[in-house]
This record gives sequence, C-alpha cells and structure tokens, in this order.
Amino acid sequence: MLNLFARLRKLSTKLPLTSAGKPREPRQPVGDPDFEGVERGISIEAQRQRIAGIHASKTDLAANLYPTNPNSTPTPPHSAENAAPNREGVSPSAPTTPSPKNGSSATPQTAKSPVVTTVDRTTTPVSAIGWIGATLAKPFQGAKPLYKNRLFWAGSGLTLGLLGLVGAWVFVDRSVSQYAPADALSYVRPGTITIKGVNGSILLQTGNATRETLKTWQMPDKLKKAFVAIEDRRFYEHDGVDYKGVSRALVQNVTSKNLVEGASSINQQLARMVYLNQERSFWRKLREVRLAQRLTQGLTKDQILERYLNLVYLGEGTYGVADSAWVYFSKTVDQLTLAEMATLAAMPPAPNKYSPFVNPRFAKQRRNLVLDRMVDAKFITVAEAKTAKAQALTPKRSPLKREQQAARYFTKYIEQELPQRISAAAIKQGGLIVETTLNPEWQTKAEEIVNSTVRNNRGSFGQAAMVSIDPRTGGIRSMVGGTDFETHQFNRVTQAKRQPGSTFKPIVYATAIAGGISPNKSYLDAPFDVDGYKPRNAGKNFKGYITMHDALINSVNIIALKILIDTGWQPVIDNAKKMGIESKLEPFYSLALGGLEVNLLELTSAYTTFAARGVHSPVHGITRVINQKGEILYQNKPQLTKVFEPGTNAIMTWMMRGVVNEGTARSAQIGRPVAGKTGTTDKERDLWFIGFVPQLVTGVWLGNDNNQPTGNASSTAAYAWSRFMTTAVKDFPPQDFPPRPDNLSGRKPELKLDPIRPRYQRTLAAPAKDGDSDQTNPNSEDRPRRSRRSRRRSEEINNSSSDSPRRSRRRAEETNNSSSDSPRRSRRSRSEEASNSSSTQESPRRSRRSRSSEEASNSSSTQESPRRSRRRRSSEE
Repeated sequence: MLNLFARLRKLSTKLPLTSAGKPREPRQPVGDPDFEGVERGISIEAQRQRIAGIHASKTDLAANLYPTNPNSTPTPPHSAENAAPNREGVSPSAPTTPSPKNGSSATPQTAKSPVVTTVDRTTTPVSAIGWIGATLAKPFQGAKPLYKNRLFWAGSGLTLGLLGLVGAWVFVDRSVSQYAPADALSYVRPGTITIKGVNGSILLQTGNATRETLKTWQMPDKLKKAFVAIEDRRFYEHDGVDYKGVSRALVQNVTSKNLVEGASSINQQLARMVYLNQERSFWRKLREVRLAQRLTQGLTKDQILERYLNLVYLGEGTYGVADSAWVYFSKTVDQLTLAEMATLAAMPPAPNKYSPFVNPRFAKQRRNLVLDRMVDAKFITVAEAKTAKAQALTPKRSPLKREQQAARYFTKYIEQELPQRISAAAIKQGGLIVETTLNPEWQTKAEEIVNSTVRNNRGSFGQAAMVSIDPRTGGIRSMVGGTDFETHQFNRVTQAKRQPGSTFKPIVYATAIAGGISPNKSYLDAPFDVDGYKPRNAGKNFKGYITMHDALINSVNIIALKILIDTGWQPVIDNAKKMGIESKLEPFYSLALGGLEVNLLELTSAYTTFAARGVHSPVHGITRVINQKGEILYQNKPQLTKVFEPGTNAIMTWMMRGVVNEGTARSAQIGRPVAGKTGTTDKERDLWFIGFVPQLVTGVWLGNDNNQPTGNASSTAAYAWSRFMTTAVKDFPPQDFPPRPDNLSGRKPELKLDPIRPRYQRTLAAPAKDGDSDQTNPNSEDRPRRSRRSRRRSEEINNSSSDSPRRSRRRAEETNNSSSDSPRRSRRSRSEEASNSSSTQESPRRSRRSRSSEEASNSSSTQESPRRSRRRRSSEE
C-alpha cells in the first residue's frame, strides 16, 4: 500500500492539475468516498473542519507522505498561474463565492475550492486535507494491470516452459517410436558385410564389424562387473538413465573444472551405438535418454549388457570384448586375469589414450581406478584388487580376427552374386549379414584334397577344382576354385569353361530313355561317319553290337553319337537347360561327346537332378540377406523343376551305378551306393568325375590352365572325389537309390523325340589288325557291280536314324551286308553315284575351283543346322 502511494505521489508531481472539461453541478457529489455527504450551501470552512475530523488515520498518513515546510506558507503544488485553463477559459483554481440563500449580499471571502486534476482528459476532483500543504490525488481506479505484475510474468514463463518441455518430450518420443528395442539384438554396423557359413561361423567380414559375438553366459562375471563398476554403477537399479549419476558427474566436473566423469549409462551408450550417432546436440541427448528408457522396457538388463559388451569399441580396430581380448592379450575372454579384465574395462572413454600399446602408464592408472571402483561396488575384495594392481601390464598383440578369411573362392562368388539378389543402395549402406549354404568343415577338407592332389601329381596337371551341392535344395556345400587364390582369383568352378567329355553323356542317355528308348537297345560299335563327322572311342577298340547300358558303363563314344541321332539335338538341349546348364549349347554332333564348353558348377548342378529323383533345384549359395535392423532383404525360395519321371531317373541312376561298380570309375567306390560318370577330353586335357549319393553331389576337374595335355586319366579325379566324400558323408546314413523299373522296353514316352536326319551316315571299315587281312566297309562304293535296288537299300540303311528304333538286329545285318550290284545301271544313276562318292574318290583331273567348292560343301555338312526346310529334307531322303 505504501508503495502505491509513493507511485501516486511521483505521478502527481508530473501531471498538471486542471479542471474538468465541464463544470460540476453545485450539488453533484464528489467521486471520492471521503466527500460523500457534502451538501450544497455548507461553507468551505465547515467542510474543512468536517473533513479534518474524518479518518484521522488518513490525515496522519497524508502528513507522512506529504510533509510541510514550516518556514513557508503552504501552497498547493500546482498554483493557479500554472494551471491550464479548461475549454471554457476558466481557471480551475479561481475562487468562487457562493451567493447567500436570502439573496443578500454576503461578505466576500476567499475560499479554496477543491482542486481538480486532469489526467488524459479524465477529471477527478481532489480536495485539500487540512493545512498540511499537500494534495492527495487518486489518478487510477481498479486493480493493477496484469502486464505490470511480475508474478504474472514469472508464472507465465514457468507455464510456457513446462508446456515446451512436454511438447519436446512428445516430439522426441514420436521421433524414436520407429526404433524397436529388439533391433539392438541383431544390430550390425553400417558399411559392413558379414558372410556366414551354414553353421553360423564367419567366413568373411568387411568393415568395422564385431568378429566374435558372445552370449552373456560366455563372458566371465568379473569382466561384466568391471564394465558396470566404471561405466554405470547403478546399472541394475535405474530405468535407463541414472539421475543420481548425472548429478554426481555434474558436481565432479564442475568442481574439477574438467570432464572427469561421464554421465551416460550403459543403456544410453547402447542406444547411441545402435540408433544414433556421435553428434553433440540437445535433441540427440533427449532422443538418447528416451531410447535408453525404451531399451530398458523392451529388453532385460542381461540382454542390454550383452549387446553393449559385443559392440563397444575398445581401440586397435576391435569391437567387443572377445576381439579386444584377442588383439591385446592373445587370449579368449575366459582366459583373462582380473587385471586384464580391468584393463579392457578402462578403455571405452578414450581407447587410444588408455591403450596399453600406446600409453602404458595411463592404461595402468586407469586400470587401477577400475579396480578401486569394483571394490567400492563390493564386486571384489580389497585383497583381490591389491593383487591385481601388483601385476605388471604385459600386453601381447595378435592380428584382428576379422582379417582372417576362409573359403575365399566361395566368398568371392557370393560377393559377385550379391548384387543380383539385393539393390545397390542396400549394399552401399552395408550392415549386411549374408547367410550361405557352405559347410566350413567340408570346405576345409575339400581344400586339403585339392591341394594334395595337385601336389602329388605335379608334372601331370597344375590345377584342380571341386564343388559339392545338396541335391535336395541346390545349396553349395563346398567350393574350391583352385590352389592359388592369393595369386590369381580365377575361379575354375564358375569361370573356367571346359569341354566336359563323357560326363555330358548321361544327359543324352536320359533324354533318349525319357523318349521311350530302352536301355537294352543295341547299337553297332564300329567306325562311323555321319555327315563327315567321324568320332573315335577312347581305346580305339570296337565292341560290335552293344546295349545302351553297357555303352554308358564303358563310355563308348560311337554309341553316344548314334543315340543322339535317334533322340535329336533340341530335346537334349532343352533337358540340359532344365537341369541347370546355362552355357550355350549348339546343335553339333560333338554335343553327344561333350564337345561344347561348360563350367564345373553347372555340370555338377545338372547331376543333382539324378540324385533328386528327376527334380532339379537351381544351384545357389545365398540363403538369405539381413540388414542391420534385422530385416530380411532376400530369402532364397527354391523353384523346383521336374525334368524326368521317377522311372526314367531310376533307370539312369542304375546305369551310372554300373559306371562306378564295374566301369571307368571304380576308384570312386566308398562302401555305399554311388552313381556317377567320368569324362576325358582329347589328349587328356581335362579329367572329370561327377558322382553322387542321394544326399550329396560332388564334381571334380583336373587339368592345366594353358590347356596342355595332362597325360593322366579320369580315374585320378574319381579317386580325389572318393577321398572327399568319405569325410563328407560320414554323418549320413547309407541310403540306396530308388529301384529300377522292371519294364525297360515298351515304356510310354514322356517327351517327344526329334531324330536328326543326316545327309548321310555310314559305317566305315574297322582298322586292320596284325596278321589279318584288310577289312573293308560293307557299304563302301569300291565294287562297281551293284544293282539299282541294292544301292537304294544301302542308302536307306545310311539314313537309318529316321527309322523306328525297334528294328531287329537281323534286318540291320541283312541290309548292311547287301552288296550285289547289277551291271544294268543307267548313265544317270552312275553319274549320281559318282557325285555321291566324290568325297572319298576324288578325281585328279578336277580343277582347283571345283575341289575347293566341294570341300566347302563337305565341311558345311558336318555342322549343319537342324533348321532345314521340309523341301530340302525330302530331297535328301
């Protein structure tokens, strides 16, 4: 109240006292409550006395506020001369003399009228109080405005601050709602790629990733307590944020004028590692706090501590306690001493500063501090801490585990396949875990066998390759692309294209059997010429008539060619593609003998069709790809393709079992049912064997990169195969193949054959033996005396591939041995015969131009496209 009067006094000294704009009526009451009851006609002196007697307390208060000067005559602060005139020109301080009631003149008296003060054109009558020489003014009416109230502004500021914090917290909570606590359990750092084997072991890592991840029960208890003691003593008590620890760290940092203690809990550090970055900002800190609380709500304390200890960076390029223990002390975590555990726990705040390799003195001081904190937290005893402090700091460096790489040919293949499975943006972002089909144990054995095979046959061949595939899924179980990955990264499993030789024959045979041809069908094994293509057998021996079954066991080339003629190019090519052959196959006669180039992976993939009972699953090495949030970016979904009926496939496995049991692959026997096929190319440049059991298919190639002859045999490849399979299938129970059907003849075809129609085909003379007379070809045209009918029958036999395969052996012998000629041949028939035999009986009188045109004609017939016009085929027939 006193303050109010003081402010009024100060204001009254600045404002001039003026009269109201309009004179007050004589009987109009004064607006102030003190002047109520003042009536018209009362003398000024009576009014003064009356006022002076009212409210003595107010008089005293006014005297205190407006003290008088005893040496001067009291005058109002605003004289009449200084008062501003009103609108009517009347001075507000002019004296007024009321007229007497009776109309008589009264003695003029000088009376002081109430003083009127004008503030902003608002007139307020003010009266003098006694002779104290002061004027009491009341310029304002009502309560004080809010905008002048300090409490109002303080309350408003506090309210707005609280609303802002609530709004910010809601905003922060929504901004982190996209992060699930479970993501921390599968988190991998960006920019990394981790390739794992089928058992979860790491084959290759790129980037700053944790190599060895441990479960909480695999970590020593004192190691976990060392980190808790120094990083977050109340870890098991708070809800994600240690408010007491924050206050304590703040006090210590302020008093020491340095950053001596951190305030982030283990929960906050894990949230920063998994979801945020190292940005220093208020918003990042708020998000970190909220994420730490969400982690506490979604995970257990042990899970949080486990992930923290597996992700924390501890210097020297190591992430996690397992990798750090190996790099700093060449030990696993279960082999660490208490002092070594404390050394690791000391490094998170500044790994380079506290590294025992960089600053041994600082590392030891920090280690001792960790031990003291463990004593304070009652994790260890004073005696244990004293013993640990007495130990010398003796680090022992070892290379980073993530620099160790395994199955390099396979992981390189995976890196090449990865862009075909996921986007380039996902690969660039990294943080990927690639789960593969490789069996690390089998891979180690395969590498050992490949290296030893090449080493033991040095001088014969210089390289080898091996690949194993699970026929039920198409997954690659092992892959060795050579012996010198560090020198040359050329993968001979996937990149080297070679002629497969006889290992391609089972595809031809299976197509023929699927077309209804019986495996007991006989073919003549003798020198053969079809459109100028003359195949040779490996041993240069001929067996006469032989069944398909025996021809495959003994790998007879001439029979394979005749089967191809009866089957057709296109059915064989179509089936080869269904079985996994991706290389381009051309319609050449050499296709029957594996004369076209393929790689080892696709040929081995084709054999998985036989092992899987006629069903093919595409070969693959990647099972699935997971990003750093645990989301599945790719997962392999096998698309099975039925190539052969079970009966056809059973016949083929029965025939290929004969190759191992009694044929060219006896060295591949491993004491259980095995089927497969050997292959050798010209001059033994390539040695192959691809064999299988119902659970696994393995292919082996031996040779030289410069395509030089090996001087070896395919049995060497079969032996290397048996060495690997003996180890690979030791955990598989022996399993037999499906039984062969009884009805081998007259089976209903499951596909339509398209027999080749050569321009000509003929059986040639067998090579002469010592002591024997020369044997001539019964179809040769040396004898001039043949009848027209005999010649026509001979031509029909040469084109016998277009006939039905159910011809009897007797009919074939009779037609092949027909040689009776008639002298009554017309001139036209003799000229035609001469033109047909021009390729074997060339006249010396032909011009050079004629001979070159005929040679071009003959060479074109050897590799003729099957897309001949119907009119041309009819003319050739």
